[in-house]
Amino acid sequence: MKAKTPPTSSFLPDFCSVRMVFIVVLIAELLAIVLTLVEDEFLIDGIAALALKSLFIQWVALGSIAVLCFARPYLGRKPDVQAATISYLLVLAVALLITEISWNFGNNSPALGNLIPGTHTAFLVRTMGITAIVSALALRYFFVQHQLRRNIESEAEARVQALQARIRPHFLFNCMNIIASLTRTQPHLAEEAIEDLSDLFRGSLSDAKKFSTLEEEISLCHRYLRIEGHRLGSRLQVNWEIDELPVRAPMPALTLQPLLENAIYHGIEPSNEGGVINISGKFSGNKIILQIDNPLLPAGHLTRHEGNQMALENTRQRINAFYNGEGKLEVHNINNRYQVVLTLPYHVENPDS
Repeated sequence: MKAKTPPTSSFLPDFCSVRMVFIVVLIAELLAIVLTLVEDEFLIDGIAALALKSLFIQWVALGSIAVLCFARPYLGRKPDVQAATISYLLVLAVALLITEISWNFGNNSPALGNLIPGTHTAFLVRTMGITAIVSALALRYFFVQHQLRRNIESEAEARVQALQARIRPHFLFNCMNIIASLTRTQPHLAEEAIEDLSDLFRGSLSDAKKFSTLEEEISLCHRYLRIEGHRLGSRLQVNWEIDELPVRAPMPALTLQPLLENAIYHGIEPSNEGGVINISGKFSGNKIILQIDNPLLPAGHLTRHEGNQMALENTRQRINAFYNGEGKLEVHNINNRYQVVLTLPYHVENPDS
């Protein structure tokens, strides 16, 4: 099983990844094209000059990311300023080494030597100047992106904590009234309700950054529905179809319960007849698809519950933060029912483990 974890604290990306190598190669080639186009001799030796510049710049680019790839574990333990300085010096050192090798090789090859303009000093200054500027801009870009991502994650974490700390007062008061009434008539159910409420509070106060499992989330939902069942009675009916789901799959804590609370608060509680909440799920293509739907109130029916989208929006923000945009939450109105579809990535590496 492979689950995404919160990103590393280092601002440097993973230079060992295929995606990063492709991006660097593409940018290096674009730089070679630009440098070739600005030369006066482009129309005369354009193709040969472009080929030579592409080869040289690609060697500098690939050599730099190779060095940063191996140095990243060490750089990740350094403060950002030190990591940026060391990375910058490593790139310059790689560029200097490849520049010297290229010049010496070009001098020993008359065919290539004619394509390397100017003196050794001019070639060295030009190459190192371009490398210094481009690498400084790249490191600055990585740092700004890291800060932006950190701000987004901080905002999402604040939303997570606000959601986890949110226990609607009316729900708490209803629980107290239910427990009080059950204490006199059915003490064992009152004890069960107290235990369920305790687990809900424990889930609300858990670490917002940690993953739970689908099994734990479903267990928490059963406890929540049991409490609401004492209050709503036969008005609340729940249909579960989740046998296909991998119960050990990781997911952010307290993800499903707010969606069920939203379904009850908007679809069941305002109706005198109540209704059925359907909870279904399937596992397909390394994705877990969970669907929760509840009845919609008739058109024109006014209720104080309308317009509250906080739980859905907070859950959507959490999914985006935990899964780096790979998870999603969608809302549909189908056949007079309000449907929430939650899609989460789940990669199984070893089914027998």
